[in-house]
Amino acid sequence: MVLTSSASRLFSLKAVPVILMQTDTTVGFLSQDEQRLYEIKSRETTKPFIKVFSDFKTFAAPKDKSSLHSALSCNRIPHAMKNFVRRSRKTTFIIKNMAFRVAKTSLHSQLLRNESWHFSTSANQSGKNFDRKFCEDKADIIIENINGLSERQSSKLYKINNIKKKRIR
Repeated sequence: MVLTSSASRLFSLKAVPVILMQTDTTVGFLSQDEQRLYEIKSRETTKPFIKVFSDFKTFAAPKDKSSLHSALSCNRIPHAMKNFVRRSRKTTFIIKNMAFRVAKTSLHSQLLRNESWHFSTSANQSGKNFDRKFCEDKADIIIENINGLSERQSSKLYKINNIKKKRIR
């Protein structure tokens, strides 16, 4: 079901839409277009977004299977932290300046099942609280269940390497 005040809004869908939905932690914007998310949030481009994967297999897979170099440089979780990462829920990890999270339960929509990953960010302007009107104006697609959209606690954030883990939030 699409709620909109204008029928012409449906024709303005971009090739890569911005989706507003309740994630496994809080209400957020999801998209594969990082630049559109920067524009929507009025956020500095030096601050990267979290990449949410549907499963660990997708996270570890090479990005471009055609080149040997990219197959060797796929994402790797430090061996000492594998159990910690695999068993964590509602947790974001930073490895080598890349933030990622595996959210199996939140990606229930058929629209999201077709993609293996999305950039994710909280649904608000940078530094502000959730404003439903702002979010509805900025999103191309709104996915809402019977519980609605609600701002909740964000995910835990750890920076990890082979030796240690540091909790950032």
